[in-house]
Amino acid sequence: MAIVVNLDVMMAKRKMSLNELSEKVDLTLSNLSILKTGKAKAVRFSTLEAICRVLNCQPGDILEYVEDGKKPEQ
Repeated sequence: MAIVVNLDVMMAKRKMSLNELSEKVDLTLSNLSILKTGKAKAVRFSTLEAICRVLNCQPGDILEYVEDGKKPEQ
């Protein structure tokens, strides 16, 4: 997969649980979990905007492009 989702990293930096983020962005826990684990096939800009607003971050803090065969930077 070329796009890596670092949502768990940003949540840890902000000391925010999945339940708390789910409530604040008005997404179901299961949909947020699918995004967090990198299993999502797409993400709406409105969802990305809400997550960035709540976590006070940029989209690039959550989504990272990694060439196939390389490890993501952490």
